[in-house]
Amino acid sequence: MLGLRMSAALLIALASAHLARAQDARDGKQVFQTNCSICHTVQPGRNLVGPTLFGVINRHSGRVPGFHYSSANLQSGLTWDPTTLDRYLTAPRKVVPGTFMTFPGLPDRNKRADVIAYLETLH
Repeated sequence: MLGLRMSAALLIALASAHLARAQDARDGKQVFQTNCSICHTVQPGRNLVGPTLFGVINRHSGRVPGFHYSSANLQSGLTWDPTTLDRYLTAPRKVVPGTFMTFPGLPDRNKRADVIAYLETLH
């Protein structure tokens, strides 16, 4: 019985450690390059199919000069803080119905946290 309790405690500790894993901007850069850089750049003032994500943290949606946004993004009233970005990166078209962004979402919570940590370094 004691062995079973110790095993259960160990499993709980390991699961908690996994859930509380620190965000890693280096891993986030890789996630960005794999999933986001097809349409977005991190160079200031340079837009691709999507707007630059340089300085995106705490920026209001639809506010990059020279980029043509959907009316849905322009009217969303969102501010790209980490919490909002996490929701958006999970399912962009659910958070902003009518967005031009075709990316279906990033279901892995750790990858989202990492890419957001990377975006937080770009200012």
